[in-house]
Amino acid sequence: MALPIVDTFGRKHTYLRISLTDKCNLRCTYCMPQEDMQFMPSKWLMQADEIAYLAGLFVEMGVEKIRLTGGEPLVRKDAGDIISDLGKLPASLTLTTNAVYVDQFIPELKAAGVTSLNVSLDTLQEERFRSITKRDHFGKTLDHIRLLLDEGFVVKLNMVVMRGTNDDEVNDFVRMTLTEPNLHVRFIEFMPFKGNQWDLSKIVSYADLLAGIGQEFEFQPVAGELHDTARRFQANGGAGTFGIIGTVTHPFCEGCNRIRLTADGKLKNCLFDTSEVDLLTPLRKGDDVRPLIYAHFHKKHFAHGGHASFSEQQAKTEYEQNREMIAIGG
Repeated sequence: MALPIVDTFGRKHTYLRISLTDKCNLRCTYCMPQEDMQFMPSKWLMQADEIAYLAGLFVEMGVEKIRLTGGEPLVRKDAGDIISDLGKLPASLTLTTNAVYVDQFIPELKAAGVTSLNVSLDTLQEERFRSITKRDHFGKTLDHIRLLLDEGFVVKLNMVVMRGTNDDEVNDFVRMTLTEPNLHVRFIEFMPFKGNQWDLSKIVSYADLLAGIGQEFEFQPVAGELHDTARRFQANGGAGTFGIIGTVTHPFCEGCNRIRLTADGKLKNCLFDTSEVDLLTPLRKGDDVRPLIYAHFHKKHFAHGGHASFSEQQAKTEYEQNREMIAIGG
């Protein structure tokens, strides 16, 4: 067993997020800044055997959970094979998806031991869905969320809350958790990335979200764990829960255990850190990449990649230096 991945703050990293592609079948502006975005050529991307090898290496280094992301991971033609390969590892497997194609992968997901999926959904209104995503997949998305629930999966809906765009729907999402035990909603504060028109005024903060929810519901906190990104609550004694991922105003860096691997094989030790380490090139040369992994996490900052507070004047400029969200992996 290899040594665990521990940073200088004593945080052990056990959660690997692998982006399979920067391509997506939706065009959400907070993730993909422009309609005509240039995607990476396939030869730049990690191939299925390389993903399986690196994932296995990270598991040897103490990773206990793997999440597949994108872009949209299920647009990749070999997504089913990758899911099957990673399902053989002694680590839990899950993924984040927009659910448009998920109906085609139910057998593979079950065979790989996947029991829970995160589904990105920012609105319950058809016209607004079209406005946010630039695509007409609203009915299919809702149908496939229902399919996942009917097939016994736990579904966590991820809603990026943006002031003036969809913040009037927060309580509609909370209402969904009242009767569905396997449905959980997480409200995500709008975060800055390259080209996504981020501004502090567009954020609906952790405190504002709770205040708005409290106008309609009584809620109680649900006990969490050190590594949780969402602080969870149960409304009106409901069957499911809602949570808030307050990256901007209520950060959770102290318990960070996350490792990010981009679709082109670059290692990121923080979502917001602009420094990256190329694992794919040395891997293809036959080099041992473990020293690169250990060294990169030894340089990890305590919070937000070492950048300024989101409220500072230069914050937007600093965070614009990062990749687009779709090129990092959600």
